[in-house]
Amino acid sequence: MNLVETIDTPVGSYAPDFELPGIDGQVHHLRRYLEKFRAVGVISMCNDCPYVEWYVGRLKNIQAECAPLGFTQIGMNGSNGDRETKSSFENMKAFALRHDLNFPYLWDSTQDVTGSFGATKTPTAFLIDTNGIVRYKGQIDDYPQDPSAVGEDYLRTAIASLFDGKKIDIPQTEPIGTTLIWRNYT
Repeated sequence: MNLVETIDTPVGSYAPDFELPGIDGQVHHLRRYLEKFRAVGVISMCNDCPYVEWYVGRLKNIQAECAPLGFTQIGMNGSNGDRETKSSFENMKAFALRHDLNFPYLWDSTQDVTGSFGATKTPTAFLIDTNGIVRYKGQIDDYPQDPSAVGEDYLRTAIASLFDGKKIDIPQTEPIGTTLIWRNYT
């Protein structure tokens, strides 16, 4: 495994803007999403992470439930596609089709955006308000293996608090998931 220095965008700071290709053939700009939505959830994910597999249904539910409130979610694959063909752009399309994703899935082929956000594991959630400020980062909830056993629904609670104009009681949690593999630049 290669380690790379991440910037680690802290809660309360501006999210790094990006322009990334999506599996839909379009280039996606965070700034444009922030102009259209009250909040954006960026989820660091990949095609072959067992944690992402456990969470994909919950992520789709969050998108469906919160979209009418002015929320959108974006999946961002920053895995090293050079080493793992499962993380390739073509396999991203197959993953999205297999899971019938209801949110954009973007490819960070250079891993620059993933590193700028400070993502180290998949999945990691980043909740960004309309001003571009990171308001929550970390776990989606506290029980990846079984949605019926969830005690703390961190991302949903953060979205609800943000939309209600309330303080997010738990603005950061330690991500649980698969460690990202970084490209070897040496």
